[in-house]
Order: sequence, then C-alpha cells, then structure tokens
Amino acid sequence: MSESVSPIGIVDELKQSYLDYAMSVIVSRALPDVRDGFKPVHRRVMYAMHVLSNDYNKPYKKSARVVGDVIGKYHPHGDSAVYDAIVRMAQDFSLRYPMVDGQGNFGSIDDDPPAAMRYTEVRMTKLTHQMLADLDKDTVDWEDNYDGSERMPSVMPARIPNLLVNGATGIAVGMATNMAPHNLTEVINACLAYAQNPQVSAEELMSHISGPDFPTGGIIYGRAGILDAYRTGKGRLHIRGRYHIEAMSDTGVNRDRERIVFTEVPYQANKAKLIERIAELVRDKKIEGISEIRDESDKDGMRIAIDLRRGETAEVIVNNLFLQTPLESSFSINMVALDNGQPKLLTLRQLIAAFVRHRQEVVTRRTIYELNKARVRGHLLEGLTVALANIDEIIATIKASANRGLARESLLNNTWGSGSVVAMLTAAGSQSVRPEFIEGEDPKAPFGLIDGESNGEQRYRLSLEQVNAILDMQLHRLTGLEQDKLTEEYQDLLREITHLESILGDFDKLMAIISNEMIEIRDNFGDERRTDIIDSRTDFNREDLIPEQTVVMTVSRTGYAKTQPIDDYVAQKRGGKGKSATAMKEDDVIDHLVVTSTHATVLCFTDSGRVFSLRGFEVPIASRGARGRPLVNLIGLNGDETVTTILPIPKIVEDLSTKNDMSLAGNDDESLEDSNDAVPPFVFFATANGTVKRVELKQFANIRSNGLIAVGLEDGDKLVSARITNGSQEVMLFASSGKAIRFDENDARAMGRTAKGVRGMRLANNEFIKSLVVIEDDVREILIACENGFGKRTFVDEFNTQNRGGGGVIAIKTSERNGALVRATKVEPEDDIILISDKGTLVRTPVEHVASSGRNTQGVTLIRLSKDEKLVAMARVENEESDDTLIDAMKEDGTFDLAGQEQRDIDAVTGSTATTDVNDAIDIANDYPLNDDSLDDDE
Repeated sequence: MSESVSPIGIVDELKQSYLDYAMSVIVSRALPDVRDGFKPVHRRVMYAMHVLSNDYNKPYKKSARVVGDVIGKYHPHGDSAVYDAIVRMAQDFSLRYPMVDGQGNFGSIDDDPPAAMRYTEVRMTKLTHQMLADLDKDTVDWEDNYDGSERMPSVMPARIPNLLVNGATGIAVGMATNMAPHNLTEVINACLAYAQNPQVSAEELMSHISGPDFPTGGIIYGRAGILDAYRTGKGRLHIRGRYHIEAMSDTGVNRDRERIVFTEVPYQANKAKLIERIAELVRDKKIEGISEIRDESDKDGMRIAIDLRRGETAEVIVNNLFLQTPLESSFSINMVALDNGQPKLLTLRQLIAAFVRHRQEVVTRRTIYELNKARVRGHLLEGLTVALANIDEIIATIKASANRGLARESLLNNTWGSGSVVAMLTAAGSQSVRPEFIEGEDPKAPFGLIDGESNGEQRYRLSLEQVNAILDMQLHRLTGLEQDKLTEEYQDLLREITHLESILGDFDKLMAIISNEMIEIRDNFGDERRTDIIDSRTDFNREDLIPEQTVVMTVSRTGYAKTQPIDDYVAQKRGGKGKSATAMKEDDVIDHLVVTSTHATVLCFTDSGRVFSLRGFEVPIASRGARGRPLVNLIGLNGDETVTTILPIPKIVEDLSTKNDMSLAGNDDESLEDSNDAVPPFVFFATANGTVKRVELKQFANIRSNGLIAVGLEDGDKLVSARITNGSQEVMLFASSGKAIRFDENDARAMGRTAKGVRGMRLANNEFIKSLVVIEDDVREILIACENGFGKRTFVDEFNTQNRGGGGVIAIKTSERNGALVRATKVEPEDDIILISDKGTLVRTPVEHVASSGRNTQGVTLIRLSKDEKLVAMARVENEESDDTLIDAMKEDGTFDLAGQEQRDIDAVTGSTATTDVNDAIDIANDYPLNDDSLDDDE
C-alpha cells in the first residue's frame, strides 16, 4: 500500500465528516452571534454595502450590484440566498427595525414574491450605520474571506442590541434558534439597568422589557410564556390579531348588522392565506353567521372586513376565528446564539450581559486606537516644531540632497536643535505623547530629545515618520501663525490623551460612555410598542364559541334531554291546542321543562338525593320533532336513578369555585368573604313524603362529575323539588290531594348535605308532595294546574302561615274533572305559563287569561287535552318588561353580567326567588314575545 494512503474506519470518517459539516453550518451559516445579532450572510451584506458607501443619505444602488459584491468577495453561496437575506432586512413586516432601505417591490405580507434583484434598489438605513459605527477604529477582529484575497470583520461593533431588537430565526444541524423581536426603547433601558448594576436580577430586567414587540403588532395573551423565555431561554407565546367591531349602518338593509375589522394579524401570518382559511370555514359551515369577507388593506394599513348577518353575536364569531384560524397563533422562543463561537441557550440576562461586554470591548479598543493615533500625531507635531526651529538648516540640507531618499537620510542622521519642543514636553509633564512603537528606532540611539547640549540647547533626533512629514510639509506652514497653530494643536492633543487615558484607567468612565451612547440611540431611534400584552390567558371553552340565547330545556321520563330556542314557541290564547314540543317514544312523557340560557348552569337533583351540574350548551339543541340525547350520557346517573328537579343557579354561584381556587393562590380572605355575602345562601328541599331541609348553596359550588349527595333520604322516599332561598322567606308545599301548607323557612334549620331533614307537611295515605313554592314579597298569586288540564289563580294571602308539620288547607278541588294536582307556581298577571302534556304537546298562554278564584274551587281550562292525555309539567315565563326593569337596576349597582342570564336570580338574597323547577313549574324566560289576544274564561 502506498505510504500516502492511510487506512481509516468508515464509521470514524463519517463521524468526523458529519461533525465538521455540522459545526460549519452552526458557526458559519445558521446561528447569529450574540454580540451583533447577525448571521454571517447578514454581516457580509452590511459590510459590502459599507465598502460601496451605500449610505442612507446617498443614492440607491441596484440590489444586483450588492449581491454581486457579497458573493464575489465574501459569501461563496448562491445569489438567491444573499438576495433573500437582503429582502428580509428590507421588509417592515419581518424586521421590527429594518436594516435595509429598499426601493421597489420587496414582497408583501400576502407572501407575494419580491421583484428580481435587477429591478430593486437598496441602501442602508440610518439605524444600520449604528451597527457599523467605529468599524475603521480597530474595534473588532478581522478575518480572511474564503480565498484570502479580502479581509472582513468577524463581528460588527454594534451599538444596538440587534439580537433582541430584531430577533433571529435559523435552523442548524441538531439545533435551531427562534428569537422574538423587541422594542428598542425597552431593550436599551434594560441594557442601561445592567450597565449601572451588573448584579441586576432577571426580574428587574423584566420590569424594563415587558415582552416581545412584533413588527405586525397584535396582542400577546399571557405572560407565562414570556417569563419562561426570559428565565430559561425557551417559552411559548400566544398572539392574536387586533380587531374592533363596527356597526354597518343605522338604516337600510344593513341596519342592526355588525362588522368585525382586523387591523393587525399575528407575526409571520400570511394575510392572503388567512382570508382563504376564513372563507373555507364559512363555506364548510364550520363558522356560521358571516355574510362577506373583504381585504380592504391599502397603503394606510391593514384592514380585513368581515360582515356578519343580522342578529349574530360578534364576540362568539371572533372566538371561533381565533380558535380555527391563524388569527391566533403561537410563537415558540428558543434563544440559541453563538457565544465565543459556541452555540448556547441563553437567558435574557445573559443576552444583555453579552451585548454590554461586547460594547465594553469595542469602546476600550476604540479608545486605545484613538489614544495611539493621538500619540502618533503628537510625535509628528514635535518633528514639525523641530523643523520650524531649524528651518534654514533643514532647507539647506534638502537643497543639497540629490533626491528625496538622500534628503531623508541626511535628516535622519543629523541631530537638530530642539527649539520649543522642550517647552512642549515640559507642558506635557508625566503625560506621554510618545508612541509605544516607532519604526526604525535603535535602542542605542533613540528618537526624540537626546542627552547633551550644543550652544546651550538640547538636541533632537528625528524619526522616519517625522522626516517624511517634514518633507511633505507645504511652504505656507513656515509662517509664524502656523507655528502657533502647531503649539495649540499639541496642547489639544495633550488634553485628548489625558481624557483617553482616564477612560482606560477608570471603569466607571468607560461604562458612562457606553451608557451615553445607548441613551443617544434610544432617543434618536426609539419608538412606542406595537404589540400589547394581556397578563393572563385562558383557553377557549365551548361557552366562548356558542352564542348565548334563551332556550327551553326538556327532559322526558325515559331520560332524553334536549334544548330548543324559546322563539320556537309563540304565545297562544288560553285553552289553545299548542304544538308538539318533542317526538315521544311509546309510553314516554315529558317530565321536566326549564327555561334557561345556553351559558347558564343547571343543577340536576335526582330522586335518590344526588345532585349533578350541567351547562346549558352541553344539552344539544334539537328540533321539536327530535327526542334529544340520553341524559345518562350527560351526567353520571345510576341505572334506576331519575332526575326529579332541574334548577338553574345564579351566575355568581357558578363563579364561586373559581374564586375559591384564587384564594388558594393568595387572594385576600376578606375579599372572598365579601363575594360570598352576595351569594343566595340556601337551597330548600322537599321530598315526596313531606320531609323538608335547608342547605347552604355554597356547598354546591364544586360538584364532581359523578355528583354529590344533596339530601339523605329515608327508605321509600324520593326528592321532589329544590329551591333557592335567602334565609328569611316563606315556603309552600302542595300535595297531590290539592292541599297546601305555608310556613317560614327558618322552621327548618340549616343542615349538612347528607342530613335527612325534618317533617314539613303531614300527609295521608297515597298522598305525596308535588310542588314547592318560595313566597316572595312582590308575589301575590299562585297558579295551580291539575292533570286533566284545569287550573286557577289564587291569592297567596288566602293561605295562612302555619307551623311546619301540619296537614295544610285546600288549595284546589281535586275532583274527577280536575284530577290530581300536578304543579303549582307563583305568578304575576303579566307573566306567561308554558304547559306540556305527557304526549309532548306544549302551549304557552298569558297568566291574565286564567281566572282568579278562591281556594276551594275547581278552576278553568288551561290546555285542551285529548281523552288519554295528561298534563305533566308547567313553567312560568316572566314578563319581559319586569325583566328589563330588573336588568337596568342591576346595571346601576354593578351586578348585571351578560355572561349569566340567570344572574337575575340574585334577587333571592333580598326576597325574590325567580328560579323554579319544572316539577314545580319553575323558571324564567327573557325577551319572548307576548300575544295580547284574550278569551273569555272557560269553566
């Protein structure tokens, strides 16, 4: 085998070759330097433009000219890669502070491609000059280009913390970087804080930098990802577009319609594809309610207009847009950069520290450069002063020389009278103006003043630089005025040298200069933030994506549940035949009817005494002909367990569990107690056997998915109904026999959830409690319905208050015509009632059409039923005007919340319990049209 060929293992060779390739990509292509924030291609573009004098205040140059110089001298890669880098540095939607001022088509946020490089023109921006400032003062190291024919800087002096300000994106081998842009003013302020106190904590730095500031604006939701990124180098942000809602028109076809207008989109979002995505979702009916989408963007800014159909809720559609389109997108921060040539994951504090250290090095090297330059100039001034003092001899020496070289040798070999140099050096004192190195100096015969005198004057030996300066001196410099200027300039140099040496000798002065330069950058180039930050972020839940509307929730006896918009039911005259509310299976009947909201929470109490929580939107909306969904699929019922009471609860109780969780995180206990004071305090229970019980409502604020025990029951007993009370109200129990009892709720003391309760009403055999009604101060009448469709209104005052445990008084005659008592509920003359039969027929009729009568009467026809049909449910629908009055009052005291329609039930605290259960004819419906038609009473 030839001696020039060495055997090597293929595995070893692949490892080494791949490692070399990986490091080349990491160091020379993909990752930015922590000091100037540039990748090699950007740095070389900037330097090529600097060499071309392609300054911000000079004419533009063709992009092709710059690209040619970059790839020909510094960057041996394809022209498209270099041009793409130039294009990105010119796009104001890609860089927070563009580094290139472009003229021509440089692409758009719609991902339109830029024009070819032969058409576009570029020059540096004014800010870019700050990245290259002092480049010619030996402030940075230089390196050879790819073939050694050119020199280029290995890093820029960078007065701007460009890595934080403009961010960076790069994919290397085995690692990547993705850094967000920031606001220049905030970053400079953080750097100043670090310069003043290098021990500053990350939290203190975060008080200056509130978070990323994207060129396209938008809104960052949540600070958790920002804090993670700044503390660890990695974090995830959630950005949403900025929007506002406009009214389309006050008149005409667009009356009462709204328009959603997005003026900013998340960083790196493609506007054209975003609009296409919205249109696709509308076409596929995944988002409904949008009638038209337009891109109205122009030179004044972005504007995406989304017209809505009449009656649509804009916020719900916006939430769906955020969830299903890039109008909400994430940005993963991975702060990897080259530090001393090594890739590192850096925190915010480390990034700022690296920049400040870089500026310390740059300013120190610049000061040393300027100091040396001043000393060289002082040395030349000494030589010129000597020449003026010996001008006749020097001129004679030059004239006697055959050429410049001989003249130079003659001047170097002679010594000359020092003239005023001695005085100049005396003025300098200990301050040295002598360069550290003088070319051609012999230690045995040093340049400058030499020992020994001639004619009482010290002699001076000239250096090569001084001789060249003398030979280049113009004749007008021989005047007396020029001699004074030399002396004055020398004095100025002495002061400059003193200042420069003080900087090198005093670290505080060095940091003061760095700070002043950063303040100058901030004042000249700083601007306001474009991206807002919302402190907390909550993920969308189903409630955010579903419009709030009033619905009728029905549950059949076999356990099928559904909701229907209340607008499906139009008010009819008393005694109307109604319309089918739901399709019924054979032998199935409607058992519960609740008028509630899609955003409200209902408590489902079962006959076994357990309670479950259910949101209105969790029950599917179905047509009148549909049976709905099995309730057992919505809540965890046992096989033989049925729901006996469905009770809407106030919005404030829905939020109570959240407040309790917040208190664990450090909320003030006093504030929590204040919030609890506004919660209606009790739930009042009644069982079929006449047992009653009170439990504090807050005990039901956190209900597990498998339910909670609401009341303990004796064997053979079942829970009939539940009500919210305020602790000082009266209640009425109605039995199937038509009897009723009225007593104070405080007759039944408050108990725990699992307690069994006390006797509320004494019942005869085959007699059961059917309804529980809570009496309010402003409620004057009770409406009672029997199973054959008959009923009546009776004044509450006709029922005397008794002690609990009595047998009660007659409320309605349960004759053969009427049948057994089915439901009883409190009403006002302005209210409506909804009645439903076991065949699924539902009718709504005004209360005022039902005649008022005494206790011991049979009543009038409420609903016409067929021969084999029975009434099974009744619900109260409050008058629309009374609801509006209540809402206005709640707005005044700050308790009104559109997110919870059942908030009106908070009046239970002050003596009004507006919620009821279907079994006892509960509930309230808002904004439902009433029919003013009337009929005579039908006995």
